[in-house]
Amino acid sequence: MGDAGDEHGSELAYRYDVAIAHLLASPVHRYEGRPTDGPRGLPAGTAAESRERIEVRAHLGVVGDRHFGHAAHRTASVTVMALESVEHVQRVLGLEAPLDPYATRRNILIRGIDVDLLKRARFSLDSGQGAVGFQGHRPANPCAWMNVTLAEGAHQALRGRGGVRCEPLTSGTLALGPAVLRSSIPLEQNGAVLF
Repeated sequence: MGDAGDEHGSELAYRYDVAIAHLLASPVHRYEGRPTDGPRGLPAGTAAESRERIEVRAHLGVVGDRHFGHAAHRTASVTVMALESVEHVQRVLGLEAPLDPYATRRNILIRGIDVDLLKRARFSLDSGQGAVGFQGHRPANPCAWMNVTLAEGAHQALRGRGGVRCEPLTSGTLALGPAVLRSSIPLEQNGAVLF
């Protein structure tokens, strides 16, 4: 539920209790080439991509991630997505088994808000180690790989629900579990969170 109270003069006037459900930092591009060839494996000795916590650096991205520090990805170095979007795909496709959220290759998956509303908005996430600020930019549109790595039909089912590509504005740590998201825009209507 949002709280329109402006804390400490911040422009992030709307507060939401969320959960950081999944974190990913991958040192390699695994979805290269044709989806029918399947994803690339991780190089030997590479740490697991799923993380309990990640370090975010202002204007650089997630430490250890493939987009970290690349000028071409400066405004899109961190991808954020709603976990509910993955669950939507499962429902729409009538699948019984849960889908693997890590297959989306998004850095941060959040439960509790419609992340896709955050494009062009400023927001912060605080999982207890201090707030990390972001500027939402463009949508993180799903690609044909989703049909291979999630389920056939997932590419279409994720349209408009693929999350947001963001630029980190401040540095800090994010961890799995309860978190507070503050936004420059309301993510609710008539007291109900939009989703």
